[in-house]
Amino acid sequence: MRNDAICYNEFGVPEKILKLENRDFKPYRQGVLRVKMLFSPVNASDLIPVTGAYHHRITLPMVAGYEGVGYVTAAPDSHRYLTGQRVLPLRGEGTWQTLVDCPAEYAIPVPEEISNELAARAYINPVAALMMLRLHPPADRHILLTAAASDCALLLGQWALRLGAKKVTGIHRSPLHAKRLSECGIIPVSQHDSAAVQKAIAASDLVFDAVGGELAEIILQQLVSSATFVCYGLLSGKTFRQRDRFPTVHWFHIRNQLNNVDVTQWHAMFRDIWKLMKSSYYSEVVKFPFDHWESAINYYRHSGRQAKPLLQWGHIPNI
Repeated sequence: MRNDAICYNEFGVPEKILKLENRDFKPYRQGVLRVKMLFSPVNASDLIPVTGAYHHRITLPMVAGYEGVGYVTAAPDSHRYLTGQRVLPLRGEGTWQTLVDCPAEYAIPVPEEISNELAARAYINPVAALMMLRLHPPADRHILLTAAASDCALLLGQWALRLGAKKVTGIHRSPLHAKRLSECGIIPVSQHDSAAVQKAIAASDLVFDAVGGELAEIILQQLVSSATFVCYGLLSGKTFRQRDRFPTVHWFHIRNQLNNVDVTQWHAMFRDIWKLMKSSYYSEVVKFPFDHWESAINYYRHSGRQAKPLLQWGHIPNI
């Protein structure tokens, strides 16, 4: 059996390092689900490992991609009922390939009412957002988001309001994003409006930062000492220095949190996520055939982008 996969054999710039390979796929082994992929999104979390940022925990060669949706083509007896059904093949192999083998117990069945386009994006950002809000409850707090138009920040903002946040303010770069933030109940503030940014910082007591770098340092310098600052990404490509003991800084890494989640909790979390996602705003998608992966990455990097690029691997058959 042949398998198309977007792989990397060394670390570097994704557009230069990633290669589409067609190779023999290993024989099926018991205990795993074999999944024929339908869609895989392009996220920062897919591209950053390719650069070598986490080289200490990656063994090359590696297939890129951490999430997506597909349908089950082979299963162990304990999960035979999933054959032909849509699942999220998580916590196994890279998802930027035609066929994915994943641990059967961690595969997440997709409810019938959830579209493929939404299901493909139900892991990285929704799980991160929900975990952060459970670790740092937003009730009665004034929330500040950076990279506010990103998928994770949009979910953080919407769900924080549902959980009782007094106000959510979002710092954004492109004027194209202001309307979308407002529609989600998030007060938009342009990153280029220094006075408005300073005012938003002064009024906040819980920050979720995905940018790092200079913006993070500005926020920390102006934030009240009793506030909480949660960093969950470095989209600027730069870290930051905390010059004072307060406000308290927390680093969120989804991988570290998942180490404390057992199989029962894992499935319970997705039951909550499906309910939340059905009634939440999420960005539109733009689909790219998998062999146009370079175009998908270029689109992802476009400033002011208002849709999520999805790699399309196939179509679900009539089973």
